[in-house]
Amino acid sequence: MAGLTAAQEEFLGNPFVGAVTTLRKDGSPHTTVVWVDYDGGKIRFNTAIGRAKERHIRDDPRVSVTVVDPNNAYKWVSISGRGELSQEGADEHINKLSKKYIDKDEYPFRGPGEQRVMIQVTPEHVDSYGFDGDS
Repeated sequence: MAGLTAAQEEFLGNPFVGAVTTLRKDGSPHTTVVWVDYDGGKIRFNTAIGRAKERHIRDDPRVSVTVVDPNNAYKWVSISGRGELSQEGADEHINKLSKKYIDKDEYPFRGPGEQRVMIQVTPEHVDSYGFDGDS
């Protein structure tokens, strides 16, 4: 398990979107933009059951998340590891992300009958640039 520095953890507290890459059944990459947070040593994002990210992680848990400062493209953190899916706490988590990113207490884009799932990634590899000690 790789750890993040305090500066990297603080960076992930900002409302900067992440690019999540999962692997399709044929091994090709699939990348989408998501809201992220960092808690308890894991980077987390959220999706609905049945969407590509959820299906891909069920088949192959390898995932990468890259977050770039929108005001400085040369400051970023990239975390890769294995995604764990959990419906427990997923509704609360998407509401927390909604507050962080759009200042809404409740996620307003939920579809009828949609079931949320939270993905937690324990860092196995961490790369970054723009922080003290980066090359």
